[in-house]
Amino acid sequence: MSMFVHDSELAELEMPQASADLHAQIRLAWGLRQRDTRRAWALATQLLAQLRPQQSAQQARLLLVQGEAKWLFAELDAARDFARQALQIFSDIQDGSGVCDCHWLLAAVLLDQGRHAQGIHNLEQGASAAQQGGDSARAAICMAAQARWAMLADSLQAQARFDVQLDFARAEQDQGLAAWIEDYRALRASRQNDFGRAALHFIQSHQAALATGQLRAAIIAATNLAEDLNRLGDHQSALEQMQRALELARPTGWPRSVGACLLHTAETMRRLQRLDAAQELLDEARPLMQALAQARSYAHALQYQGDLALDMGDHARALDSFRQLEQRAIALQQRDFKCIALRGQAQALAGMQQRPEAASVAMLALQEMRQTDDLFGQIAGLQVLAQIHARGDLPLPPDITQDPRALDEVAREASLPLYFLKSALRLGRSIPGYTLPLSLLDQLAQEYARCGQFEAAYQVSQEANATRERAFYDQAQNRAIALQISHRTERALAEGEHHRQLAQAEARRASLLQQTSATLEHLSAIGQEITGHLDAQAVYEVLYRHVQDMLDTNSFAIYRFEAESGLLLRSFGIEQGEVLPFGSIPLDDQYANCALCARERCEVLADDPDPASHLHGSLVSRSALFVPLLVSEELLGVITVQSVRRHAYGERERLIFRSLCAYGAIALDNAQTYLRLLEAQSQLVAQEKMAALGSLVAGVAHELNTPIGNSLTIASTLDDKSAEFARKVEANSLRRSELNAFVDDARDASAMMVRVLSSAAELLHSFKQVAMDRTSAQKRSFDLLQTSQEIVATMMNQIRRAGHQIMIKIPPGIRMHSYPGPYGQVITNFINNALLHGFDGVEQGQMELSAEMQGEDMVRICFSDNGRGISELHLKRIFEPFFTTKLGQGGSGLGLSISYNIVTSILHGQVSAISSPDAGACFVLLLPCEAPDAPE
Repeated sequence: MSMFVHDSELAELEMPQASADLHAQIRLAWGLRQRDTRRAWALATQLLAQLRPQQSAQQARLLLVQGEAKWLFAELDAARDFARQALQIFSDIQDGSGVCDCHWLLAAVLLDQGRHAQGIHNLEQGASAAQQGGDSARAAICMAAQARWAMLADSLQAQARFDVQLDFARAEQDQGLAAWIEDYRALRASRQNDFGRAALHFIQSHQAALATGQLRAAIIAATNLAEDLNRLGDHQSALEQMQRALELARPTGWPRSVGACLLHTAETMRRLQRLDAAQELLDEARPLMQALAQARSYAHALQYQGDLALDMGDHARALDSFRQLEQRAIALQQRDFKCIALRGQAQALAGMQQRPEAASVAMLALQEMRQTDDLFGQIAGLQVLAQIHARGDLPLPPDITQDPRALDEVAREASLPLYFLKSALRLGRSIPGYTLPLSLLDQLAQEYARCGQFEAAYQVSQEANATRERAFYDQAQNRAIALQISHRTERALAEGEHHRQLAQAEARRASLLQQTSATLEHLSAIGQEITGHLDAQAVYEVLYRHVQDMLDTNSFAIYRFEAESGLLLRSFGIEQGEVLPFGSIPLDDQYANCALCARERCEVLADDPDPASHLHGSLVSRSALFVPLLVSEELLGVITVQSVRRHAYGERERLIFRSLCAYGAIALDNAQTYLRLLEAQSQLVAQEKMAALGSLVAGVAHELNTPIGNSLTIASTLDDKSAEFARKVEANSLRRSELNAFVDDARDASAMMVRVLSSAAELLHSFKQVAMDRTSAQKRSFDLLQTSQEIVATMMNQIRRAGHQIMIKIPPGIRMHSYPGPYGQVITNFINNALLHGFDGVEQGQMELSAEMQGEDMVRICFSDNGRGISELHLKRIFEPFFTTKLGQGGSGLGLSISYNIVTSILHGQVSAISSPDAGACFVLLLPCEAPDAPE
């Protein structure tokens, strides 16, 4: 994750599809931490609650987001605690980039606390951690921040070190780094009094900071730009820039940023001599800055208050402000503030007529400026000393009495103020390209005149006039530069705003495309759900639910078209959550929009519909949309959605509704087709059952015909022999041998009849049991072997007639508490399937019905044959309704489908088929021994 998130990347993270991606949401919170701090805090808090313990890196990143929020709102101790927690986690997992970001936040906190040495040390640690982690971009940013602070402390040392270390070329490609590199360049130019160039660098720093979400840095750059415009003498442009910075800062609510903008605006007002307005701004800023009393920005507040008090003649207040500034400068180790503080104290003391103390303090300021090689400050300090010693009643400062050359010069000039002023003059002339201050020349001319050196005074006056002319020229030049900078600033701001608008437009376009894509995907999923129902009422309810979710809906209705009557019948309707009663609209109704939609077969959008089209008793709608239900130009009906809001249905809403209606039309057409199919299937199933029953009766009749015929033959033969036996008995011609023969024949005939009739009775019992099971489908306990034998017995006539055989290999004792009738139907269908398909063209086929226990409560039943087998293509479809390879040749395609439904829904088992061409087929049933009760 980069240190700063660019606007273009943030736009992608703001897109709706990123909301489901945890990593994208963490990056969004990271990118928002200065753009929208409160939202970033809330998002980080929400995401932290979702993280798992092992997601430590994400947790640490979110802790940094919260820590930065605390820092920006000046809760520095809390910010430090968050940073330290994150640092511990990143250190444990050896994440160099994360460690760097923790040190960056700690440095910011420490710098705002005025602990500059420790803050710079943390920046160094951050650069080192990033470098070790292979993150050269972060290392470069940390070094640029070090350079920036070093420039404020000691410009000469900073240039000597960082001008060769900073990666200026990289800043052209990395705007996150450019914000800090350009800030360093601007400060360097300011220290060289090249305020025009400094302002241009501040503009670039400001733009780069804004583009990468560094709002605080952008505000600072804007205020520094205004300061440079002040130095160029264009106070009005400076004030405009200050106002822009303040407009950028106020919405954030950050005390430091809002306070700093108020301070700099107050200083600009002071330079414009609008002293009361300046004081009001300072009074507003001071409470905000109180939370940052240890920071450099608070030192600025003290400086500006002191300068304003001097201008207003309030020397006591000025003295207090500058003394506080001196204390802050010592704590911050910022010599520039210390010099300003001492010089300001000297001026305040002089204004209070405490001239000895003023002189002493002014000399301290001069010594401090000499140590920092601040030539411009020295010139101003020498002028202050000259003013203090103007009356000539103060002793010589120790610095002069201890310096023989200085003492000789003072004696030679016979004027201490003249000595200070000439020293300032020499110092100014030693600076290449430096224009001597008019105040210095005027003050020197006056001092020459006071000492009676009128010729020197005249020469200095002439030089002052020349300088004044050059000053006018320089001021004009500065104003031109300031004007140019203002134009460049406006252009840069306009370009930046243009690029931001382009980025936002591109983001909106991409978001719209993403939303459209997401909507289409959502509609596709909805379409699958809608068309997955084969019941019209279910289709109505699903349509209403999704229409209500996606559109502004107060009223929803579906009208089905009845061609015979020419009516549109309202078959479903809901208004304000209440079910609408069934109603009808004639197709030729000239006022009803619903009828118009059906007649024209086109979409009708009505905003503020004609009152004549309003149905009595229904809601008065402000927007109504009607779409016909069409399938291949056939009109099924009309769907309408209505709202009490005007213009509720734009192009996007119409596209959504149009798509839902198209899915609804397909689903309703499918429901009608399915209903017709069920009716046809029911008729075919009834025919199949009648055919199976006829086949069963015919088979049983054939089986009974043989034993009954044999019995009749035996009975008629026995009757003939009985008549013959009776005649011989009446004629007394019966011999013993004939008696014995008759008895033997009668015994044999009786035995044969008993055997044949017993077989018939057993067949009748099996037929009765199977028929009763099939008609009643009642659950009962039965022996699997016995029931299977009874089922096969009813089919033996067909099996033998076809020239095939069947074997039963079921061990005795397998007891089941299930539904023998449906089980028999399944086995019968398997046998019929083998006879019709498996043994087509096969002679003397073999079938086998076997079973074995699977565990304690399941039985595995296999029905196999050695017939033609089933191809792989057909094997996948054999259980589909109406699938048959013998269509029109005796096959209905329902036998195996019915078997599948019986096994899965009644017997609560599983059925599968194993086969390959010319290798026979095997149907495997896995049934529970105890079947669940059928629902009532």
